[in-house]
Amino acid sequence: MKRAKVLVALSSFSEFSEQPLKAIQKSGYDISLNKLKRRLLENEIVEFAQGCHGIIAGVEPYTASVLSQLTDLKCISRCGAGIDNIDLGIAKKRGIVIKNTPEVVIQPVVELTIAMIFDLIRKLSFFTQKIQSRQWVKAAGFLLAGKKVGIIGLGRIGKKVAEVLKLLDADVYGSDLVPDMHWAEKYRVSIVPTKELLARCDIVTIHVSPAHNDNGFLLGQKELRSMKKGAFLINTARGNLVNENALYELLKNEHLGGAAQDVYSEEPYSGPLCNLENVVLTPHVATLTKESRIQMELEAVNKLLDTLVAL
Repeated sequence: MKRAKVLVALSSFSEFSEQPLKAIQKSGYDISLNKLKRRLLENEIVEFAQGCHGIIAGVEPYTASVLSQLTDLKCISRCGAGIDNIDLGIAKKRGIVIKNTPEVVIQPVVELTIAMIFDLIRKLSFFTQKIQSRQWVKAAGFLLAGKKVGIIGLGRIGKKVAEVLKLLDADVYGSDLVPDMHWAEKYRVSIVPTKELLARCDIVTIHVSPAHNDNGFLLGQKELRSMKKGAFLINTARGNLVNENALYELLKNEHLGGAAQDVYSEEPYSGPLCNLENVVLTPHVATLTKESRIQMELEAVNKLLDTLVAL
């Protein structure tokens, strides 16, 4: 009789530690690995996950078509927080348990967000590019202390970003569909509508999930134009939250002072933002630290194994 099998869909799984892989091996499950070393396509997920009871997942697409063809699947354990790449309706109908690791991603995303803010307002990447091209160019930056910083989305990550910014003497504003007023009062965060936040703040950082797109948090041309002249925008949340073409135009004509993005509508990104000097662009690495990656993988494995044992 064949032993139960687990697919590890992540291309970089156990890159920094063998512990997560050994934990699966120790459990007695056979392991199917992503040997392509890239994000799997739908047909590849179906091929590699045939006969699997569990999947350690990344951001590859678990559509209705994919899930309908994986008749043995009992659990998907997402290595990360977002589960918008999974058709949750079909998963529920099929009785497939969905797990994720939301707590692990908080610290690395917060740290990258703060780093991006400092990079933009002190022009760190801009100066590096100039010196690398043998140009000794100086330009004044800005202090973070005293600046009005707006946070769209006050979930786990948004709240932590706000708390760090308050320690750095920023004047913090926030908008959320269901704001935690007790928390806001405790940390002296001003809760305002998104429209007011965009018009008032010197720096705006986005921390909402895709589920909020239909509720006014998507920043299109109108919303971006409404931002304070010279303001900075940071997006470490999701690529489909910002109209990149409108952002490019507003950065090019200097209505906006700068933007930092870790996520894009299409990845790998090679669009017009690459041609600007007032941007900081990173390749979707907000959660990619050695420490957080190891912890994330271990948690995803443990949640998968615990679920399969309980079923």
